[in-house]
Amino acid sequence: MSEAAPEPAATPESPSPPQASPAEPIFAERLTAPVVRDALVLGVAPLALAGVAGMLGATALGFALMALAVFVAFFFRNPRREIAGDERSVVAPADGRVLDVGEIERADGSKALRIGIFLSVFNVHVNRCPVAGRVVAIERGGSRYRAAFDRRAEGDNVRCSMTLETALGERVEVSQITGLIARRIVCHPTPGEWVPRGSRYGLIRFGSRTDVVLPLASEACVARGDRVRGGSSVLARLPERAAGGGRT
Repeated sequence: MSEAAPEPAATPESPSPPQASPAEPIFAERLTAPVVRDALVLGVAPLALAGVAGMLGATALGFALMALAVFVAFFFRNPRREIAGDERSVVAPADGRVLDVGEIERADGSKALRIGIFLSVFNVHVNRCPVAGRVVAIERGGSRYRAAFDRRAEGDNVRCSMTLETALGERVEVSQITGLIARRIVCHPTPGEWVPRGSRYGLIRFGSRTDVVLPLASEACVARGDRVRGGSSVLARLPERAAGGGRT
């Protein structure tokens, strides 16, 4: 199955209008530059060494170091995106390939729909919020750095899970999961903030995985193997009416 066609999109780089109450602070994006600041931190050293190598006549080494600096800038690119669909559309939180779409059992015994996305080192690694919602919890856990496509990585790898409550009271979880070489997860929102759909909220350095856990009645719009783009691909649709009525 090819990449899922996005639904009619909102205006370019315009996260969905927040539906927060006045008492809830609105999350403000920090990752707004075309290239994430991490590129400067990690790219300066190889760039400087490339200059030194060139002055010493080590041309081949200089070109290799220059290529590394260019790759770092490429890896931390942060393109603008049109946010697809409407408020019931769950947009992809990351660029990559869909690893898994299926039913899972939560820790409390309830069932849910999980969609997992694998990010290679060539994908954009800035994460986007899949739905609009209030942050009710942010939990970190795990201790391993298995390859992100390894089934054991789902439960073992270092991760950061953010739970959101939508305007209709649904709980949606998005998890940033490290991979074999990923070592840093950035998650900017804090509990109590309202995060607009499609907002750039975090980052994972190098190969990794991002999972979305949705109410079981949600309708998946992608299948395993599909290629998706953060913010501009629709992964699923939430139920038209949330169980339980509205927000608390």
